Amino acid sequence: MAKTRREFTPEFKREAVALLESSGRSQMQIAAELGIQPSLLRQWRTVLMDGSVQQRPAGAPGSAPTSPVASPSDQAAEIARLRRELDRTRMERDVLKKAIGIFAEMPR
Repeated sequence: MAKTRREFTPEFKREAVALLESSGRSQMQIAAELGIQPSLLRQWRTVLMDGSVQQRPAGAPGSAPTSPVASPSDQAAEIARLRRELDRTRMERDVLKKAIGIFAEMPR
């Protein structure tokens, strides 16, 4: 019985790479969440990085200069995302502290 090869849309690939770049999580974690192999995610990132460089060569006529400063709405969204991540990390830390306290007690 032959396996059918899965195909992913360009939009899915771009969003997966964007998630990898913006989340701060490992490539293995992102790939596992998406149900793909890490090597596939790495390949998409390489292709998209090479493609973005080729699509916007420096000094090309007609190309708009890109600003290194993000817009205020992008900054606000990033701040909100970082706050959520910080809250989650603090909660995980507190759970781990409690677990250490439980396991560190002397058995009676």
